Amino acid sequence: MASLGDRFKTGQICVASGRYQFDGYLDGYLDGTLSPAPTEQERNIPLSKGETFPLIKSTNKACWWKLLQLI
Repeated sequence: MASLGDRFKTGQICVASGRYQFDGYLDGYLDGTLSPAPTEQERNIPLSKGETFPLIKSTNKACWWKLLQLI
């Protein structure tokens, strides 16, 4: 079971249904780079258990997702 604040990356399988927040790109940036910024709709997403964490479609980049709320 996931806990609030846990991070997951693009391509992983969601282990807990909830709302997830964009938490930075995976492309080698360790300094918290958020550029180019995802769209407003891409920053917070609902995801159900068993679904795959998505890319940021507008940039076609893999990223980190942080669990904000369990559903």
